[in-house]
Amino acid sequence: MKKMLKVSMGILALGLTLTTANAKDTIKIGALVAATGPASFLGDPELKTLELYVDKINKAGGVLGKDLELVAYDTGANPKKATTFVKRLIKQDEVVAIMGGSASGETMAILPFIKKAKIPLVSMAGSIKIVEPVKKYVFKTPATDRMACQKIFEYLKGKGQTNVALISGNGGFGKSMRGQCKDVAGDYGVKIVADETYGPKDTDMTSQLTKIKSMVNVQAVVNPGFGQGPAIVTKNFKQLGMTQTLVQSHGVASKKFIELTGNAGEGVIVASPPVVVASLLEDSNPIKNVALQYIKDYEGKYNSPVSTFGGYAYDALNIIVNAMNKANSAEPKAIRDAIEQTSSYAGLNGIFNMSKKDHLGLDINSGIKMLEIKNGDWILAK
Repeated sequence: MKKMLKVSMGILALGLTLTTANAKDTIKIGALVAATGPASFLGDPELKTLELYVDKINKAGGVLGKDLELVAYDTGANPKKATTFVKRLIKQDEVVAIMGGSASGETMAILPFIKKAKIPLVSMAGSIKIVEPVKKYVFKTPATDRMACQKIFEYLKGKGQTNVALISGNGGFGKSMRGQCKDVAGDYGVKIVADETYGPKDTDMTSQLTKIKSMVNVQAVVNPGFGQGPAIVTKNFKQLGMTQTLVQSHGVASKKFIELTGNAGEGVIVASPPVVVASLLEDSNPIKNVALQYIKDYEGKYNSPVSTFGGYAYDALNIIVNAMNKANSAEPKAIRDAIEQTSSYAGLNGIFNMSKKDHLGLDINSGIKMLEIKNGDWILAK
């Protein structure tokens, strides 16, 4: 059976449909990804991962005797576009489940439509607000920003560095993680001694970092953010000769960040899902073989390094597929119910055990590793 790849382009975004059969013989699943624009470092590997594994699943026999049909729209991480496309996925494309968005702001924007349509959504964005409080049809795969804060502060406390400065992006992800870090700091004996922010279009954070540098009691600087912002912070940090520990969030856990920061990135600590250091995991870790196979598949197909963001898509797709197989149904409610029963799923972002009270189901130790950039690559932080 010949594969059909249909691509149409318009003013708003790219609409993509990937299938290996006639539509009547397929199960449609939707995706909202920021494949272009400032958040393309998120959405591009996500879309590539989804295309790769939908194709692999179909070649292996599909799901419930049918091929999967991936209907993907490029949101550019724009909440307005995301709402337009989610309505299209629900009303016109009639998908049975949706993956996305890539970013927290666009994900939050589409939640009312998910609730009304009763279509299961597995988000690939970081904010804890996506799943807390629990929303019946909403799940996610990345560790929450709260979990990242907890892991970062646990690490810094172990180093005896409890006077911490924050410099946060003021977009959806940065704002949310900043709030979560401030909320949990006291649990780890951490004191937030400075609290600076920057905008998504800012190209220099020297003034904010200069204020932090002038404070004699700052031991570590934590940067909640994603996109270009953290790379600029890292370069300015180096230019100012700052010597404190600089910690970045899981929002930058990809080789792209290392490329963007160059020599300035040396020594930076990053909270990350385990997939980016798969080869360094213990052989007994069930994630290791899954991650090594993903790396082999992805790099073999695209000749580019994997990122944690593609891992979010991998887990979202597999959680949905596993749910359909478990329920023996492609009906949205049956899929939702089965997703909620996800147990001991070893994915690229950790071990997932979901429940009615937990629509993420990750624990901190399996879901987040503390890494260091050394000689232009990742090592486990000590």
